[in-house]
This record gives sequence, C-alpha cells and structure tokens, in this order.
Amino acid sequence: MEDQNAPLGPYRATKLWNEVTTSFRVGMPLRKHRQHLKKYSNCFTAGEAVDWLYDLLRSNNNFGPEVTRQQTVQLLRKFLKNHVIEDIKGRWGSENLDDNNQLFRFPASSPLKTLPQRHTEIRKTSKEYFSKDKDSIFKLRNLSCKTPKKRGLHFSQENTENINHERIINEDQENSADNREINQEDVEEVWRYIIMIYLQTILGVPSIEELINPNQVIPQYVMYNMANTNKHGVVMLQDKSEDLPHWVLSAMKCLANWPRSNDTNNPTYVGFERDVFRTIADYFLDLPEPLLTYEYYKLFVNILGLLQPHLERVAINALQLCCLLLPPSNRRKLQLLMRMISRMSQNVDMPKLHEEVGTRTLMIHTFSRCVLCCAEEVDLDELLASRLVSFLMDHHQEILQVPTYLQTAVEEHLDYIRKDHVKNSGDGQVVPLPTFSYCKQISTQEFNEQKISASQAAIEELLENILRSKSLPIKEKRRKLKQFQKEYPLIYQKRFPTTESEAALLDDKPTVKPPVLNLRNRKLHSLRY
Repeated sequence: MEDQNAPLGPYRATKLWNEVTTSFRVGMPLRKHRQHLKKYSNCFTAGEAVDWLYDLLRSNNNFGPEVTRQQTVQLLRKFLKNHVIEDIKGRWGSENLDDNNQLFRFPASSPLKTLPQRHTEIRKTSKEYFSKDKDSIFKLRNLSCKTPKKRGLHFSQENTENINHERIINEDQENSADNREINQEDVEEVWRYIIMIYLQTILGVPSIEELINPNQVIPQYVMYNMANTNKHGVVMLQDKSEDLPHWVLSAMKCLANWPRSNDTNNPTYVGFERDVFRTIADYFLDLPEPLLTYEYYKLFVNILGLLQPHLERVAINALQLCCLLLPPSNRRKLQLLMRMISRMSQNVDMPKLHEEVGTRTLMIHTFSRCVLCCAEEVDLDELLASRLVSFLMDHHQEILQVPTYLQTAVEEHLDYIRKDHVKNSGDGQVVPLPTFSYCKQISTQEFNEQKISASQAAIEELLENILRSKSLPIKEKRRKLKQFQKEYPLIYQKRFPTTESEAALLDDKPTVKPPVLNLRNRKLHSLRY
C-alpha cells in the first residue's frame, strides 16, 4: 500500500477506507495466542494490530508520518464497530478496543463500503462545458447562474476596480466603437468557469462537477480575497463583526511572537502559555463549521491524493485555488491560524505545551478538525484532516498567497470577449476558451536536487535557531547540538569545520586539567617504627 493511492474523484474517502481495510486484512500477521489457559489460532493482539497498522498509515502518502498511535487505536475501534475485525468470541459493533493484549481476529469476510452510482448527467455536462479539447467553447449567457449574497460581503467601488476589467474596457472603448459591453454578470461567469477549468486541469479528473458544483464557486468571494489584502497577503475584512475577536487576536499574537510578544501587559506565571493556547483552541473548536467549510470537503479530500513528493507543486497550486473559494472571513482565520501554529512549531524557545507530545504534533491534532471536517461522520476524517493541516503548515505562505496568473487569465479572457471575438450560436454567445500553460515539467534528477537543497536549507535554519537561542542554557544547547551532530553530521561539519570554531561561537573556554601527581619515582616509606 505504500506506493498506492486511491484515485482522485468522487467518494475518495470511501475508496481510501476500502484500501486501508483490504491492506490490513491481507498484511496483518496472524499466529497462535494463549489466553486463560486456552489456545487460539489465526488471531492477533490489539497491541500487535496497533503496531502494524501504525507503520502502514505512516508510510502511506495519504496519511503521512504525522499519524499517532492514539489515532491508530481510534481507527481500529472503527474497524471493530464496522466488523472489519471482531474479538476472539466473535463480538463486534462496539468500540471496546485499547492498546493491550486483548485478542482479535478477522471475520470470514470483511465488508467493503459500496460506492454510490455516478449520475450520468454529471458526465454529460462536464463534457459539454469543460472539454479539454483546444477548440472547447465557453458559454456565457445560457449558463448564467446568479450568485446569492452570502455572509454580508460589502464591496467598495475602488476594490471592485482593482479586480475587474474596467481599466481595460475604458482604454479600449476610446479606440473602438464596436466593442461589446460587458456587465458584472459576465465578469462573475468568467471568474467561475476559469477557476473550475484550472481546477479540473490541475486535478486531472474527467469531471470537476463530480467534486464541486458550479454554484458553490462564489465569484465575489474570489475577487474579494484577491483584492483586499494587507502587505502580508492576509485578507482584510470590511465587516469587523466577522473578524476574530480582539482577545483571540491578542492571544494568537502572544504565542506567535513568544517570548518577544509586543503586548507587554500580558501577565507572566508558570503555565501562562498553556492557558493562552487553551483559550485559542477553545475558540476554534467552538466554530459552527470548519474553516474549509463542509461544502468543500470532497474537493480538499481529493487534493490529499496529490500530497506526494513528486506532486508537491501540483498540490500547492490546487490548494491555492481552492482556498480562494472560501468566504473571506474563513480565509482570514485560516491564514492567521496557519501563521501562528507554523511559528510556534518552529520556535525553539516555546515551552512545552504538553507533557507527552511535541509542539508540532500538538498543533496538528488540536486544530485539524477545526480546518477540515465532514458534516457527516467519516471513518478516516481525523487522519485526512491531520495530513492536510501538516501540509498547510509547511507551505502556508505559498498556498495562501494571491495567484497573479489567475487575474491575468481572467482579464485576457474578458478582453477577448469585449473585442467581440464571439460567434452566435442560437441560444447564446459562444467564445473560444483560451488555453493556459501550467507548471513546466522537470526531470527526476532536477526534482531530487531541488528536494535535497530545500531540505538542507530547512535543517541549516534549525541549527541556526538553536545557536541563536538566548533562553537555552549552555548545557541544554550543547545537548541539542550533540544530538544534531549525530543526526546530521555533514551539515554540522559544514557549520563547524573545526572544534575551535564551535568553542568560539559558544563562548566555550577550555578547562585546563590540573597535572596528575607523578608518583612513579616517589619512594614509599614504611609506617612502622
């Protein structure tokens, strides 16, 4: 299963479930066990199942190395509930399973979840509207769907001008009297379908409508998210009632800049940072829906299939487009949350927030369900959400930035329509859809070189963070450096080519040992008188 991935398309979570259960049933070792003076054959203990399934999930690209043993136990409980496994007496249906020596076995046949039948209408409309052929057409009038107003978005005239085509129209109207007038409805249609065509091409699915309904693409959200940002690329809301409360923003700022928070009025006491973290977590856990919303669940789950080393750039491009679809308030919350947890996980000065798990793992498993969650119970929901949050943490700066190529493509297409390069086709206006270029393919050698270069840069930055830390005692800093030297000897040797350079950086003064007493020629006198 390590090299296998459930294909992209609808019902991907169900396909992943069937894939995992099948791999578990085929690969889990069975042997004889003794319990209460009785022997049982072809069975396994719960602890053995946790060990084997834990390694399976961590090596699978759909879940990744962030999977914990507790999540593995939770999945085994769902296996027991769905009769993928049963206890040694044939009982199932409950979630009574722990990481112990309790015996379990496979039933005669483990049920696979059935996939709903596809609707033929979806394929038909997909071929009609989103043909990959170069001569495909783009219909405006007869496909128009008015976008409902949602969540009280307000658009100022200057912000609309930033994202629309008005500049192009005004310039060309002075030069030609035959230009076709384009209204706001046309602009929204272009944004909607350009985005859907890009998504279908990036994901490589035969029908994008199997993953997202065109009515779920709100052009106003996309235009607002691209036009209203600060210098850091974070969405700025005109309706402040939709923003994070001030106390949540202050708490997030405190932890993101720890211990150099700009707010000097914060109290300091033992465990203060843990209380602040719980306050932030409680707010996000109490949100009525995840930040990526319920309606986009299928879309984001499909992108998880792209989270593989050789498809990393494709996944970033797909997530970049999908995150533009979010309501501006959700996108802003997601941006601020990812910035905070990314900084916290990389901060060597951050005190431990949990006794048993590291900061990065804690961030992922605390906020994963706040980011991605299905409206209905899904068996692999938590594992899929953790995988996505882990990827977002590592690439949030690229994913949540504004893609300039998208605005350029829309403006060029509007200009094409405005110049009346259209044909009459009975029931509406038809315009050829321009072709767009995507990422340039690179060789395997180039990919490996870029991968190694990026990884080494991150590791070198980690080393510098340890060296620059002023809160770490010298003894603790030496311990971390010794561990780093053991894990990455070449990078450490590059940074410290000689022992003198290391000692100079650490202000390490060599201690001079006192000379050992030379007793070789000393005569021993008897104590007798």
